[in-house]
Amino acid sequence: MRTEELVEVVLPGKVEPEGLRIRHGAVPTPGPGQVLIRMEATGVSFAEQQMRRGRYYDQPPFPFVPGYDLVGTVQSTGESVEPGLAGTRVAALLKVGGWASHVLVDAADVVPVPEGIDAAQAETLVVNGITAWQMLHRKARVRAGHTVVVYGANGGVGSVLVQLALAAGARVIGTASVRHHDDLRERGVVPVDYRAADVAARIRELAPGGVDAVFDHVGGRGIVDSWRLLAPGGTLVSYGSASTRDAEGSKQLPVLKLLGRVWLWNALPNRRRACFYNVWAGRALARNRFRSRLRADLTEVFASLRRGDLTARIAAELPLTDAPEALRLAESGTVAGKVVLRP
Repeated sequence: MRTEELVEVVLPGKVEPEGLRIRHGAVPTPGPGQVLIRMEATGVSFAEQQMRRGRYYDQPPFPFVPGYDLVGTVQSTGESVEPGLAGTRVAALLKVGGWASHVLVDAADVVPVPEGIDAAQAETLVVNGITAWQMLHRKARVRAGHTVVVYGANGGVGSVLVQLALAAGARVIGTASVRHHDDLRERGVVPVDYRAADVAARIRELAPGGVDAVFDHVGGRGIVDSWRLLAPGGTLVSYGSASTRDAEGSKQLPVLKLLGRVWLWNALPNRRRACFYNVWAGRALARNRFRSRLRADLTEVFASLRRGDLTARIAAELPLTDAPEALRLAESGTVAGKVVLRP
């Protein structure tokens, strides 16, 4: 009888996708408070694309196993973990380590996946779903009648933001390349070409009185334009750095200057607000609260999927050992949805 083995993808340094390495080893044993998850689906996020360039904030030193999140079945449990958890399909947010056939996770960090949701479907909505839900409902508090702007409306987080905002009754203006505009219109989004000479001016034409929320994944100097789009009472949520994908940051607004500008904006008596979003914020200071919110919010995301408010957008499914091809495909900008890796 063949012995089960661990298969994992290693990011050895700042390499092209082809530089990823496959490593084999023994399947680990869960320690106290841990579960061993047999991975059924993991994915390629923007985070891994930045990590291979060494540009993701707080990434571990090379070499390491990437993989921001995963969905799988609990294969075994450690001491002080409810044994009945074995055999349960769960999702987990990890930051790193998900690109492996078997992954050790603290039992307190797993969220059950409801019956009837495929592993790949659930995977598309772990980090993207939590991020979109928390920004929309916890940060911007979007509700029916609001007008919101979603940059990168066809992207991983952007497409989930669009769907959740529409489900909340908001009007959505979304930026994307022209080839995605018909799809956005079919979903009820007003599309704007992100390559247009003055995107902000086009958005102001569509919302002369300003908008209630802007979700900006680009960062950089364009964040000033995002702030100026807000109506009184509006919220700017900055949650990414897509503008640094292909640059070394020389043209970016210095971090301290940007923080100072946001502080000043929030001090102005115009009821507008700007904030940065990071899914890991507060984890170090209030771990139990962080876990509670994560479980509650991901449960809401999965419920939205079952209701039909959300559609799982899978761009492609590839074997784990084809991670280089999956990463290159995700970085190509030619696909809509998430590239999923299977065992």
